[in-house]
Amino acid sequence: MTNLLLDTSVFLWYFWGSGRIDSVKHLIESSENGVFISAASWWEIAVKVRAGKLLVDLEQLRHLAKLYAFEDLPVTSEHAKACMDLPRLHKDPFDHMLLAQAITSPMRLITADAFLAEYSSLVMVI
Repeated sequence: MTNLLLDTSVFLWYFWGSGRIDSVKHLIESSENGVFISAASWWEIAVKVRAGKLLVDLEQLRHLAKLYAFEDLPVTSEHAKACMDLPRLHKDPFDHMLLAQAITSPMRLITADAFLAEYSSLVMVI
């Protein structure tokens, strides 16, 4: 079994039916893989909805995530420590936390941000 951590965009694209995730859709839907959504992604979505930068129904999204058996990944002090130890190659704090969680767990981080691959071989760029 492989554990997959979806970055926020990949998570949203999955439920929006975007073709951008076609190359990894089979991995996300495989019963052999665990799929995780970070508390950092939920927070990022909430921040963007509140700022008017993203139009989604957070409750509906939460319902869909549960329906598809996506698991919540909490942010721990271990993740915070790993985040602090990351080199400063990227400025997005949400991405830093996702990276730290993927490295600490370990699990594959699926993202569209090719720049994140510079951090770890655990990053899968679509």
